[in-house]
Amino acid sequence: MSPPLHVKSPWPSYEWPENKQSAVLLSIDVDAHVPFMWAHKDHIPDRLGTLEIRRFGPRTGLYRLLDLFARYGAKASFYVPALTAETSPEILDAILEGGHEIGLHGYFHEIVSEVSDEEFTGALEASIAFFIRQTGAKPVGFRSPAWEMTPHMLREVRRLELAYDSSLSGFDHPYEIDGVVEIPVQWAIDDAIFFKFEGGGRDKWPYQSGRAVLQDWISEWRALHRFGGLFTLTVHDWISGRAQRIALLEELLDTITAENGTWIATAAEIAAHHAGSVNAGRFAVDGTVPDAIGKRRFGQDHG
Repeated sequence: MSPPLHVKSPWPSYEWPENKQSAVLLSIDVDAHVPFMWAHKDHIPDRLGTLEIRRFGPRTGLYRLLDLFARYGAKASFYVPALTAETSPEILDAILEGGHEIGLHGYFHEIVSEVSDEEFTGALEASIAFFIRQTGAKPVGFRSPAWEMTPHMLREVRRLELAYDSSLSGFDHPYEIDGVVEIPVQWAIDDAIFFKFEGGGRDKWPYQSGRAVLQDWISEWRALHRFGGLFTLTVHDWISGRAQRIALLEELLDTITAENGTWIATAAEIAAHHAGSVNAGRFAVDGTVPDAIGKRRFGQDHG
């Protein structure tokens, strides 16, 4: 492994526990068929192809991922839409038995641009109540479907006393935005942009070679490790629970676990570390949306 990189910046270096140089979050969005249901809110098409592709997740893919993490002794964070858990309640026990975290991911995987502030608040409160009933515990973290947030959503995460959000990408280590601890994500290490292929003429691009994606992910992890960052891998049970991608993840974890200087932890553990460490307050930013440019002009004669 190449030596750490220290870059001159107005921001200090992030400090990880136990003299670790970097951290890894293994996160799973357990969407299953719920985004399909949201996309067809008023009428479900009489077609089974996409439904069955996505139902592979809670039937098989989820358990392969749980087995994979158990073999490497790694704990992960599973973000579960409440409707997924309603449909397949047995997955909650399986996740918790593995010692993993369950996080919030919308009730119906509702897309931010398609709901009002009031609808978002209602869905978040209903999701929390559902998981308390099902598991006996309140989830501590939220991840927005499609990774979008608004100032209202941040206020609600704070009001409901959740420990963190994991939807934004303003740093590649934990930070705070409008007083909420943010566990950042990154599209380049999300399986959906490479492998989300449902067929039937609906896809905008073909899925990519797993070998090429693996090499990109390993390169990203190695560079982030040198920068002292957080490698947030995001996979979906219906996508990365397939056999070839389990093999891909095995090679990735072989590489990561061979390096003693990285900390593999759940998002809840990472958020707790951030809030209780010297990092708290060092990376606090404002989440206000700026005013529109409007009719602002340059070069006009003001004489």
